[in-house]
Amino acid sequence: MSTSAWRRAGASLVAAIVIAGVAGCQSGEKDKAADAPKAENRSGSAATQVLTAAYKKTAAAGSAKVRMTMEMPATTDGGGSMEMSGTMGWNPSTMDMTMTGEALKVSPDAPEQIRMVMLDNVMYMDMGEKAASGMDGKRWMKMDVAAMAEASGDEAAQKQLTGGLENANQDPSQQLAMLLESPNLKHVGAEKIDGVDTEHYKGSLAVDEMMDTNKSLDVLSEKERKDLLDSVKKAGITGYDTEVWVDKEGYPIRMDIGIGSAEGKIRMVADYSDYGTATAVKAPPAEETFDLMEMLAEAGAGADAANS
Repeated sequence: MSTSAWRRAGASLVAAIVIAGVAGCQSGEKDKAADAPKAENRSGSAATQVLTAAYKKTAAAGSAKVRMTMEMPATTDGGGSMEMSGTMGWNPSTMDMTMTGEALKVSPDAPEQIRMVMLDNVMYMDMGEKAASGMDGKRWMKMDVAAMAEASGDEAAQKQLTGGLENANQDPSQQLAMLLESPNLKHVGAEKIDGVDTEHYKGSLAVDEMMDTNKSLDVLSEKERKDLLDSVKKAGITGYDTEVWVDKEGYPIRMDIGIGSAEGKIRMVADYSDYGTATAVKAPPAEETFDLMEMLAEAGAGADAANS
């Protein structure tokens, strides 16, 4: 892949991270109990009671296997569909997923699938053997999003991107916590999902309500929150709808999140299983890894030298 293709690959992933950060509600490494939904402050409905219990069980599990589909409008960065499958953990945030789909096609020689590993606030992407042949045998692209944001000198962007990285794994317990804040939460009824008996619930939040409940944005100042809210509204994001299917064990086995935007609807559907059984995530070998930020900086310095 050329330097410009690597840049587009990185930009596409950052765009996905930011969208996940806006959509998510993860609280990072804080004590989850402090962020538990306050059921006593709500209507006390049966739906609230069931989802509060599901929140507690899911938060305690700490990990799960997941199959996720993300669909983004073709006019957005990284637009198209993407499928991901693997394992994820929360508190701390970890991920080991394999991605496929048209959204990965940033260049003709882009790989058919990309394995993505996240831990310690760093993302690694396995770009395949073809990429390794042009990168001294190094096939793993490293993206330290916090470092990239810090290099930009924009403190608000740094906080937003770091929060977005924490949210990228879509911790299902925090999605339940946000759904519990919906003013129109309701029980849809009993349904079977892949042969499993479940109860179906749904609700929605406007963008202002979404921002108020997103704990990862607590690090922003009042002005930064206002600027972020203005930029989200300017981008045409109006809010989102969430649906969840809870099995008889009290775990969410499917979540369907739709985000309204001026470009069209962004949709994420995730199926969860095997709660609490994920194995530890490991970073790829250092000798097989190259830093995207360093590579782009070197390319920029070379271009400046050539033009001087």
